[in-house]
Amino acid sequence: MRIGFLRRRRPLVLGAATALALGAATAPAFANASDDHGRGPIRHIVVIYEENHSFDNLFGGWEGVNGIDAAAASGHVIQNAKDGTALPCLPQNDVNLSSPPLPATCHGTVGGTVVDSAFTNQPFLIDDYIKPTDNTCPAPGVFAPHGVRKDSAGALPGGCTEDLVHRYYQEQWQIDGGRQDRYVAGSDAVGLSMGRYDTRSLPIYRYLHSAGAPKYQIADDFFQGAFGGSFLNHQWLIAAAAPVWPNAVSDGGPADLHSVVGADGNPGNYPLHPTSGTRDLPLTQAANPDGSCKVTPGAPTPPPGTVCGDHAVNTIQPTYQPFAPGTPATRQLPPQTGATIGDRLSARGVDWAWYSGGWDNAAGNVGGAGWTNGSTPGTCTDPQHIATSVYPYCPDKLFQFHHQPFNYYAAYAPGTAARAAHLRDEAEFIAAAKAGTLRPVSFVKPVGEENEHPGYGSEHNGNDHLVDLIQAIESGPEAKNTAIVVTYDEFGGQWDHVSPPTGAGVSDMWGPGTRIPALIISPKLAESVSVDHHEYDTTSIIATIEHVYRLAPLGTRDAAVRPLTLFGDGDDERD
Repeated sequence: MRIGFLRRRRPLVLGAATALALGAATAPAFANASDDHGRGPIRHIVVIYEENHSFDNLFGGWEGVNGIDAAAASGHVIQNAKDGTALPCLPQNDVNLSSPPLPATCHGTVGGTVVDSAFTNQPFLIDDYIKPTDNTCPAPGVFAPHGVRKDSAGALPGGCTEDLVHRYYQEQWQIDGGRQDRYVAGSDAVGLSMGRYDTRSLPIYRYLHSAGAPKYQIADDFFQGAFGGSFLNHQWLIAAAAPVWPNAVSDGGPADLHSVVGADGNPGNYPLHPTSGTRDLPLTQAANPDGSCKVTPGAPTPPPGTVCGDHAVNTIQPTYQPFAPGTPATRQLPPQTGATIGDRLSARGVDWAWYSGGWDNAAGNVGGAGWTNGSTPGTCTDPQHIATSVYPYCPDKLFQFHHQPFNYYAAYAPGTAARAAHLRDEAEFIAAAKAGTLRPVSFVKPVGEENEHPGYGSEHNGNDHLVDLIQAIESGPEAKNTAIVVTYDEFGGQWDHVSPPTGAGVSDMWGPGTRIPALIISPKLAESVSVDHHEYDTTSIIATIEHVYRLAPLGTRDAAVRPLTLFGDGDDERD
């Protein structure tokens, strides 16, 4: 693993997507399109999709934003226990934040549970306790539920923390109707939910504040499209909808993947939220034929308004390879048949691709641009492949199968022309950025080691890779007509002080959820540095693509949200 900002960066690859501040992109459908000010066209939109951070957690210290300095005035800082009383301290169970090893300077109890710790009930800087260079990262593929003790045997550099729970029902409970006061009580990582990084030490911050940096805009009111985790938000990025498992088993047995929600709406069992009789599984709570929630004998009755049915909302494996080795068919989501932004683009004659780190290895594309498993038939030779892999499917130990949203759709099944054309390896994106052969629309998804995900990934290493991807574009021949959108799939279980929108049209039973970081990098921006305070969510990305290429909306949300298209002009036709 690497500490990006401590080494000299190589222009690597990646591009982030969007905006276009001011100009309509071009493609076969819109040759020579230009913006209203005659500054020339944007021909390429690149979306870089990072992992698991709230806005306050990562970008809260950026100048000019609604960040940490404004949090106290919002009244959304103090975290409450399950019963609504303020926590006396922030209990910690990350092995580098708990007491011991840290001295307990705050003392108290919650419901008979001792919560002594070194942390009072307020946000804190993770960097003060776990530095980017600290040996606190697990070896790839090693599960460390509460992190890795600094400098312990096998610990790797990178300043990793433990992972934090981030699931559909649980996040809604944490948000608490916009009060933002139950992130700690609703987490398996408790007090770490209130941790944040020193924004100004991040590689992306340093890069964008360096001489010769590209024009950028930071969006400080951008929310994850759906409540919960990566699986569901990847689906909302490409389809603006939650997947379904028609007629899923709902008998309460081993094959039943429906959640069972508690009486307070939370199915989770966490240190400050003990429950019994609940299950937090891939599907929503089962529904009766009339649509009401099905309640099995002995299970709690969920509160009114609980979403029920056969919707896939938490991590689940696809039917098609690549999927986690050994996954039984009874736990694989049936192929989806709904429309995606990829379908819309292809029908319009606009070329596009989803570029994923580690794709060729995982998908068995022997000899592909990203293949690293040698030429010995029948044997996965890359030392980082999952030990239980069956050749030619040789996924990296940190390849995330549920981060490949198009692989869940029948239109992109193995053997289809659409799959071969549009599901590609990140290595190809890098080469295209360097060669000046970017497609009109590119989605880029780094592999686990390089996507900033807490727990198994280093924040600074992943952020360094993000800079490399941007530099690959900015140093390439198409920088002058490429717009990049950088955002994160979801909050990663981390607190943010801004309440998600709840207005008609821009919110529904799926979200939006917690505020997340978002950047637009475009040569067409009116200013070199600016902050946009307009409200957006993940579906604003596909709304932008739809706006640029004159595509029909995929759903009600992307039809209603504000697109990013006119960033920098100071106006928007949807005002």
